[in-house]
Amino acid sequence: MFLFILLGGLAYSCQNRPKEVLNRKQMERLMYDVYIAEATIENDYQNFNTPEQKEAYINKVFRSHKTTQAQWDTSLSWYSDKIDLYLKMNDSVKARLQRTRQQIDAMVAQQNQGQGTPALLSPSYLPPFYIFSMPDTKRGFQFRLDSAEISSKVAGDDFLFTFSAIGIPSWFSSPFTSLLTLVYSDTTIYRFQKILENKTYELSGSKYIAGDTITEIRGFVRLQDSTVVMPHIQLYNISFGDRPSPFLETDTLEVDLDTLNGEPLHPDSVELLEPDSIKYLNPDSVMPFKPDSVKMMQ
Repeated sequence: MFLFILLGGLAYSCQNRPKEVLNRKQMERLMYDVYIAEATIENDYQNFNTPEQKEAYINKVFRSHKTTQAQWDTSLSWYSDKIDLYLKMNDSVKARLQRTRQQIDAMVAQQNQGQGTPALLSPSYLPPFYIFSMPDTKRGFQFRLDSAEISSKVAGDDFLFTFSAIGIPSWFSSPFTSLLTLVYSDTTIYRFQKILENKTYELSGSKYIAGDTITEIRGFVRLQDSTVVMPHIQLYNISFGDRPSPFLETDTLEVDLDTLNGEPLHPDSVELLEPDSIKYLNPDSVMPFKPDSVKMMQ
């Protein structure tokens, strides 16, 4: 009886939600992306060392959810007044963060198995193109660069791993992913991206983060195809090197904040935000937001 009354009370409170307040599903998705955005801002000082950069990044998250800072504040205040409901929402977001972290850990373990590099080729070899349907090809390629190789390939501070995909049919649903592992002296950063359509993909990074220098880069592109006939998917323009200077662009802020791997955010953005920041965020340490807590850091 008590449980029925409690559930009834929660349903009643949700039904009486003001129209300017996000619904529970929308709010949980936004909380998830804001948690990760805050972790990114806090730990990536090089890209977020001014209030304007931090504000632009948070606003990009809000725009991807078709909402505003004001609506976030209003929704957060409304849900936090209903503490039982709010804590359930926070637990749901933490569980999603944990699942995502486990997925990335599994991918890293798979990468460390050392699959896909022919014995006669250097570990740093990067093919200019890759055709999955060719005889003797595996389900992707991987590469590894040590500090000396990084210095020889990257003259500046920032680098870019990029490739274009063609031949992905609209019905294709097999897991197709790319991962860049950036190993620093005391820190490891993972940049992860799902390959979903025919276009150019980019994963970027920097030789230096606060108080640390990169020592190794590992990367792979892998197609886990479960069909008998491999589709004629090809990768071309595969390259690794200096990242083009943002000062060559008109909108330097958008380019400089390319921590979302060149793709727009969307409400269910597992594949977009985690690469840059999920390693920073321990799901067990996530605390509920307080009203007005997500303000631009000065």
